[in-house]
Amino acid sequence: MRIDFLGLHAFLAIAERGSFQQAAAHLNLSQTALSHRMRKLEDDLGVRLLARTTREVALTPAGLDLLPRVKATIEGLAASLEDLRGTGKARQERIAVGCLPTIAAGRLPAVLMRFRRAHPDVTVQVYDNSASEIARHVAEGTIEFGITLLAAHRWDFEVELLAREPFVLVCRADHAFAARPTASWAELEGVPLIRISQQTGNRMMIDDALGSRREQLSWRYEVQHVATAIALVRAGLGMTVVPRLALDTLDRGDLHVMRLRNPGVTRQIGIVSRRAAPLSPLAEELRRYVVEEFSPNAADGDEDEAGGVAHT
Repeated sequence: MRIDFLGLHAFLAIAERGSFQQAAAHLNLSQTALSHRMRKLEDDLGVRLLARTTREVALTPAGLDLLPRVKATIEGLAASLEDLRGTGKARQERIAVGCLPTIAAGRLPAVLMRFRRAHPDVTVQVYDNSASEIARHVAEGTIEFGITLLAAHRWDFEVELLAREPFVLVCRADHAFAARPTASWAELEGVPLIRISQQTGNRMMIDDALGSRREQLSWRYEVQHVATAIALVRAGLGMTVVPRLALDTLDRGDLHVMRLRNPGVTRQIGIVSRRAAPLSPLAEELRRYVVEEFSPNAADGDEDEAGGVAHT
């Protein structure tokens, strides 16, 4: 049966105040409208709930039985609605996104600074994780979108391309390769190299591009993070291959960066979100700022139109 909430509110107001007049004033109704609601509720239930005389209103046995249930139900519903309202407000004041660590350290701060100027009271939680972890967070709804490596096999994601980013070779400024603008993979055979862990999407891209040739290279060190690889390069332990954006936050005065060829390796960076799950207005605005940060007009000049790298 349909629940007559208006009638139940009228019944509760009358029972608590003992007067049609006071109940009508509380509900901002005329006494006629209040009487109509009560009559309709009693007709629907098929029992009388109130015994009304010229001087007072009393509850019938059915009314006495119903009163505590109605009161508990309405109070519980009001509490649930208040909790829901609070949850909705909290959701509006907080958003969560994912981002690859190299981008989180490079491009993301400028985006978040712009967002903070527009929404100073909104909390942003950043999951600066690997591509696989970001994909999991998006799928589970933990984050609204992720800035990550694009994977063609994710049919359940909405995908938006931001940039095609080359991998580059980095050595010390006093290294024998420091005079070169480019280097081929064949020229790296026998040269000490530092590579990133196999758990990262970057490593898988390089391995796929090189095929069996990767086994001919001298990978002397393996680390988990790009920052560690660069530190080992600075210590003179070898050269490393990293995404171009990983260098955005580095002082490159003591480093030399060069293009890699035969083959050149490029990764696609983009925004992923759950298909058929629209972004909240705040997340949509933050997404727009990310897109504008990666637009050609926002480039810092280190890359040419073909994705080339300025070398020192």
